[in-house]
Amino acid sequence: MVSSMYDEMLIPYDGSDEGEMGARHGVELAAELGSAVHALYVVDLPGVPRALSIRDNEEKIREEYREHGTQTLADVEEMAAEHGVDCVTALRSGSVSEKILSYAEDEEMDAIVLGSAYYGKLGNVLGGTTNKIIRSTTIPVISKRMDADAR
Repeated sequence: MVSSMYDEMLIPYDGSDEGEMGARHGVELAAELGSAVHALYVVDLPGVPRALSIRDNEEKIREEYREHGTQTLADVEEMAAEHGVDCVTALRSGSVSEKILSYAEDEEMDAIVLGSAYYGKLGNVLGGTTNKIIRSTTIPVISKRMDADAR
């Protein structure tokens, strides 16, 4: 196999439609380039309230998120296997954009491939995880945006 400039690509995937679109694009790109992919799912429970009744259920909620993440990563593994692409999976907890960036840097990824929802003409003003990633890293980011009709 000839080495490409994108030997290792990170595919953050949350199970959403735009995430699946990005994952599929990343796996297909990896297949074309002979690259390996790292699928990453980040469990994020922002501002979980600390009320007693909620706190008792917090671990159950976290476990449900982990189970969803594990299944989501299995979906990417299956996509990769169908295309003959090596796939490493990882599950992290915390801020989505921060965990994506730290994983990409720690694991020395050559590119980050992700999907992006269609936010209309003002989407670039509103932000979102994809925009945070693009603005915060020197690692090349390949973003496949969903079109208006797909939303």
